[in-house]
Amino acid sequence: MEMLSIDTIWILLAAFLVFFMQAGFAMVETGFTRAKNSVNIIMKNLMDFSLGALLFFFIGYGLMFGDSAGGFIGTNGFLLSITDPANTQNFAVWIFQAVFAATAATIVSGAMAERTKFKSYLVYTVFITALIYPIAGHWIWGGGWLAKLGMIDFAGSTVVHSVGGWAALAGAMMLGPRLGKYNKDGGSNAIPGHNISLASLGVFILWFGWFGFNAGSTLSGSSQAISTVTVNTTLAAAASAVSSMFFVWLRYKKPDASMTLNGALAGLVGITAGCAVVSPISAIIIGLLSGIICSVSVDLLDKKLHIDDPVGAISVHGVTGAFGTLAVGLFTQSSYAEIGGFGAVNGLFFGGGSKLLLAQLVGMASVFAWTFGTMLLIFFMIKKTIGLRVSRDEELKGLDIEEHGMEAYSGFQIFNND
Repeated sequence: MEMLSIDTIWILLAAFLVFFMQAGFAMVETGFTRAKNSVNIIMKNLMDFSLGALLFFFIGYGLMFGDSAGGFIGTNGFLLSITDPANTQNFAVWIFQAVFAATAATIVSGAMAERTKFKSYLVYTVFITALIYPIAGHWIWGGGWLAKLGMIDFAGSTVVHSVGGWAALAGAMMLGPRLGKYNKDGGSNAIPGHNISLASLGVFILWFGWFGFNAGSTLSGSSQAISTVTVNTTLAAAASAVSSMFFVWLRYKKPDASMTLNGALAGLVGITAGCAVVSPISAIIIGLLSGIICSVSVDLLDKKLHIDDPVGAISVHGVTGAFGTLAVGLFTQSSYAEIGGFGAVNGLFFGGGSKLLLAQLVGMASVFAWTFGTMLLIFFMIKKTIGLRVSRDEELKGLDIEEHGMEAYSGFQIFNND
């Protein structure tokens, strides 16, 4: 009974840390976008959690953790009906998973910022928290077919971050770029965020919350893996921030703050899948690679593919999440995996052959196909019914005034350079 209480307290504490990440996402996205859209960003971050928590209670949790139908979908547990009210740990797991669902939903906000109808964003939130995230989660965390295949995604590089990132990619592609982002000759114009200080605060909040995100995924306050997970999380994020800073510095002759901030987040995303199964040295390598991969991806999406992502969410969460998932198949060591609860399994670089790597590749590709394909259809349906994008005039004036009837910085003179 005492051990159960420790576990419950640990899960709840971790859930509270992950909930605080909503504030981090709100600050990052607000800081990286223009002042005239700040209220809109904050409202989206508030409502994707508020709506998401209700939907995950009524529908999502059952689809994710209910008894499996062929390894693809949960069939019971809606409204927490399979839990005994006396078993408080089940309720603790629900809140821990609910804040994860909200994280997956809020990732999309940044990539679709500054030109999305607020009501359309709310409709999207319903689908990702009630359907998209829970079904992908069932495959990996709910005893589904990818879990049986042997895929490892300890804290959600794929389940949470790639789901959010691939949904963001579908949304950004369906929306099109912001006005003035690209020239007729194909050139790309920078649209600077209005408050890098606010964005940096958001990154530090997210880094802090990530200790709950990763270490809390042990679901046990007495797990020996907690310290390893925490060390690996720290080292990967630090290494990724350093590698992204130097990569951009060498390429553009300036140590760009926004790219470095996103680099830190990329390291956090990259280590999330393998934080309990790799060594600290491997975590540093994963972090170093994550920072470079994220920076290359941001440039590729912007300058080559002309996919406008104001905050870099697709690169940070989708692309780096995919890399982190594959890295598990390369860097896993049995001495850490056994402590993490995965048994004596090794990755390719440590004599384990290609079995784990193939499982990771199948899992990554399957979740991409499910999330991206389904969300493209959903965004298309929204576009053809209630509309997805605001009008030109609304975008130029800012979504705060047009969508919400108020300003985030009332009384300040804000210059519109569009």
